[in-house]
Amino acid sequence: MVALMSTPIFKGAFMRSMAMLMAPLLALAMPASAQNGGKVEVDLELVLAVDISYSMDPDEQALQREGYMEALTSKEAIAAIRSGVHGRIAVTYVEWAGANQQSVIAKWQIIDGQQSAETFTAKLAESPPRRAYRTSISSALLFSAGLFEDSGATGARRVIDISGDGVNNQGPLITNVRDELVAKGIIINGLPVMIKPPNTFSLDVPNLDDYYRDCVIGGQGAFILPATSREVFKEAIRNKLILEVADLAPPPRFIRVQSPSKVSCSVGESMWGNRYGRYGDGN
Repeated sequence: MVALMSTPIFKGAFMRSMAMLMAPLLALAMPASAQNGGKVEVDLELVLAVDISYSMDPDEQALQREGYMEALTSKEAIAAIRSGVHGRIAVTYVEWAGANQQSVIAKWQIIDGQQSAETFTAKLAESPPRRAYRTSISSALLFSAGLFEDSGATGARRVIDISGDGVNNQGPLITNVRDELVAKGIIINGLPVMIKPPNTFSLDVPNLDDYYRDCVIGGQGAFILPATSREVFKEAIRNKLILEVADLAPPPRFIRVQSPSKVSCSVGESMWGNRYGRYGDGN
């Protein structure tokens, strides 16, 4: 028996058996990043995609950015982040307008407390405001979805939080893009900005919340939370962020939907096409 144990064949089999037994224990001992190809495990990978089209006036844009900065550093948001299984999330901030107008203002960062949240929002404060033409929600969603590959994290959920004050009027059809991303497991939540009365010149729709509900958002637990006045704009942003981090559905009182009937998801494309004789021109 002793002679058998000393043979190369026995030794090889013994080492393989020990390796199989030790593998689960070693995996538990390794950092999460080592177990996931160098990626950090987080509770949420979140893209904040913010509309900067000309239909958003400078005051609204400033209010919007301040709202996200205050929301991310609020004690409520930090508490929600820390309460997760991993106690951290990965976030990036994107500004968008037309089909070819998307910019990453703050690259992916792990937020696990007050200090990291303030480091992230400092990048937003340093970036000068800008505006651009047209509104391509679909292109913004595609751009945002592509960012997940470089997040440096692996999250239990992948969410795109998109805010805007108009319908899709350039780029791919919004419903096609939504369905494509949802099929990949990405959740799309919406913050329709409904502060100003609809402008007939820019072909605004009066029921933007209906449009976001029926045409933009999608995925397990997706929701909209409209910003209906300047006074509640920042509050809406904060509430929406906390709900996303905590993976909770918003209370019914937060959801303002004009009617239960379906809206036309091609309203933006068709309106701009009828006015200009071709698809995709608009503010």
